[in-house]
Amino acid sequence: MCPQCSHQSAHELTGLGRWQCTRCRHQVSLTAGTVLHNTKLPLTVWFWAAYLMTTDKRGISALLLQHQLGLGCYETAWMMLHKFRRAMVNLEREPLWGEVEVDETWVGGTQAGLRGSRQLKGRKAALVIVAVEKRGKASGRVRMAVIPDFKSVTLNAFVQQNAAPGSTIYTDGLKSFTRFEQAGFRHVPRTQPLQSDLRKGSKSVMPLADRAIGNLQQWLIGTYHGVSREQLQVYLDEFVFRHNRRQTPMAAFQTLLGLGATRGPVPYVQIRGGSDLSVSLGKL
Repeated sequence: MCPQCSHQSAHELTGLGRWQCTRCRHQVSLTAGTVLHNTKLPLTVWFWAAYLMTTDKRGISALLLQHQLGLGCYETAWMMLHKFRRAMVNLEREPLWGEVEVDETWVGGTQAGLRGSRQLKGRKAALVIVAVEKRGKASGRVRMAVIPDFKSVTLNAFVQQNAAPGSTIYTDGLKSFTRFEQAGFRHVPRTQPLQSDLRKGSKSVMPLADRAIGNLQQWLIGTYHGVSREQLQVYLDEFVFRHNRRQTPMAAFQTLLGLGATRGPVPYVQIRGGSDLSVSLGKL
């Protein structure tokens, strides 16, 4: 359909890589309005990048992608991966349902001089909230997001956006995990053992959430050797995308191409500074 006049008929301009509307003569390329908008790279290079990104169990760094595809510039590989990461969230995805564990964690390592695990001021690490479906003793689908604080309104907004009403929400004893019943959820808070007791073998009351957090931390360090706080959300989106499709890597490849075709372009300057992410996080 023509983006200019909505006409349904067009013909190809041979050798130019564009199509022209038969009514208004507006010209458009196949990649216009997608994550590949204005790309100078062949589509085969983009398809290989999407394939490598979704089928490698460890994920792929920009440096490795540069070598694998023979790209002359590291920045090109970095930008390709970030464009795909921004297309990894299906805006029409179904919410988590049933029994769901919800927990929060810090991503960014330990930091000296902080008083207590809840201190926000001066902390360099990012606060991340995690939700995991319980499928017996195994993990189902996962959701993750960077959040600004521990406030009840912030935690409630995440749960309402990512879990279906009627679900049972399991949390630790954090006082901000409240008012879920008012939103149509069943809430089961549990007292989490101290970290010292957990290290001695005590069982966590949030085993699936803890496992997802541990896998996330290992993945970020092992594949990317750490990421910037400004770009963390899209790495969380990639982790969630890969986890939720871990049994079907080829379907993940096809899904990524489909989502990329429907997602609008993001200018380089916004991707580089992560300004598009700060806007989206402000809506949580």
